[in-house]
Amino acid sequence: MNTLAARAGPKKAGITGKAWWPWLKRGATMVFFALVAWLLVEQARAIEWHEVFAALRSYPPASLLGAAALAVLSLSLYSCFDLLGRHYTGHSLRAPTVMLVTFTSYVLNLNLGSLVGGVAMRYRLYSRLGLEVGVITRIMSLSMLTNWMGYLLLAGVLFGFHTPALPPGWKIGSGGLQVLGFVLLGTAAAYLLLCAFSRRRSYLLRGHELNLPSLRLALLQVTMGAGNWLIMGGVVFLLLQQKIDYPTVVSVLLVAAVAGVITHVPGGLGVLEAVFVALLSHQVPRHELLAALLAYRVVYYLGPLAVAAAVFLAMETRAKKLARDAGMTEKAPHRELSGS
Repeated sequence: MNTLAARAGPKKAGITGKAWWPWLKRGATMVFFALVAWLLVEQARAIEWHEVFAALRSYPPASLLGAAALAVLSLSLYSCFDLLGRHYTGHSLRAPTVMLVTFTSYVLNLNLGSLVGGVAMRYRLYSRLGLEVGVITRIMSLSMLTNWMGYLLLAGVLFGFHTPALPPGWKIGSGGLQVLGFVLLGTAAAYLLLCAFSRRRSYLLRGHELNLPSLRLALLQVTMGAGNWLIMGGVVFLLLQQKIDYPTVVSVLLVAAVAGVITHVPGGLGVLEAVFVALLSHQVPRHELLAALLAYRVVYYLGPLAVAAAVFLAMETRAKKLARDAGMTEKAPHRELSGS
């Protein structure tokens, strides 16, 4: 009995000793978000909001319609990303179904963060449609590579060869941004070379085997990814009413996208605006920048979110109906047997 008690003691102590770690992580996360919220509030106090809303009311309808059309084009293009994964894995889901899953996941990713939208939602919807975890992982990995390899190529070209004019006193400087651009461009080129010439074609990621795509598929990835970022930049460019040159707008959007990923703020709320104000307020008044970005959020984030929510509910209802019908089919033979 004493021996058992002695053995149980260290285990209990070990559990108690580790119990503080989750609380510490939660506390650190809360402090971080509180700090972000405080910074956003401080920034918001310095903005003349009546001027922002006045700028919104004065928007030409043609600019809003053009921005909405480009947003639809961008979302449609991104919805095709998982079609590359369909070709890559060879699964049998129909193309429209795959595009609906991609669209829903992407829009929730934009508004709620990558863990909820890009990862959890894809796993939930695809698993309900009958795909195995390994297949879903390969689809998701290829889609993320499509997005970010396109980003690296485009950012490399713009930062390296069309470095945006940074405001005075900006820490990194135009020269540093140009060097970063060449590094990003080299990374994208290395990926394409790896797909073209690597003898090792498979890698393990958390127990799942991932195969390198062919050079043809990799080129399609990079083209689609870069094209989507260019269209997104076009939405902001139209909403800024062409007051800033297009390459600069796209460059600042690329910087803001990475800042949003680093901070883990859902939807990049406040981060996108802060980056645009920091980099472009010396060229365009703050209230005009914020008006354009508020319109961008409505057109590219909130409007599509309403559609994605409806699509998700429809897919969930259909999945439950199919599961219920399958359960009734399984029970039917038992009833027949019991009655015989």
